[in-house]
Amino acid sequence: MAKKMIRIAPSLLAFDFRYLDKEVNRIIKAKADWLHLDVMDGSFVPNISFGFSVLEALKDYPIFKDVHLMIENPMKYVDKCIANNADLITFHLEALKTKKQVREIIKKVHDYNVAVGISIKPNTNVEEILPFIKDIDVVLVMSVEPGFGGQKFMPEAIEKIAKINQFIVENEYDCLIEVDGGINEQTGKMVIDAGADVLVLGSYLAKNENMKQAISSLKK
Repeated sequence: MAKKMIRIAPSLLAFDFRYLDKEVNRIIKAKADWLHLDVMDGSFVPNISFGFSVLEALKDYPIFKDVHLMIENPMKYVDKCIANNADLITFHLEALKTKKQVREIIKKVHDYNVAVGISIKPNTNVEEILPFIKDIDVVLVMSVEPGFGGQKFMPEAIEKIAKINQFIVENEYDCLIEVDGGINEQTGKMVIDAGADVLVLGSYLAKNENMKQAISSLKK
């Protein structure tokens, strides 16, 4: 079996917003694959991150923009994400009340020829997302409670990743597994072994003096 291509997505939330241009260029120079952008509304999660003005400021940077909407009404903000050159828009399954609403937002994002993902919180059962996997590009498994950085990795995420990976492989679906929360060199290897394709990393990379080396080591 061919070795998986692992993608590394530094989370902007962990970097210094006073030096936005410098920090994003540091991420690009370190050969990160994606830039993970958490948009929080203070309602769906108990924190507020940054608004669409930050996405607008970053729209022309040459890196894949992975926008994670931790908000109550994701459909309302799809157009703004598209306008700011989002390459992937991920919303939370828990933010929508019906399967019809989930399918509507998947269709809307895909109609723009943009990738779409669905995220699940630690307490959400894997079975709830399985019916949508054939229609999406990414499943984002939260390995901490969403809302704040610097939390400790929740090991129960490993079983979820493995179960989703098995489902994707058995059905030959073209869907990546992304993992966010408490990822470092040790937990990164664990989730990759379980089937993850994309690792979101915050403070582990932001505080690393040699980010390029840290990113490279996670891909080996």
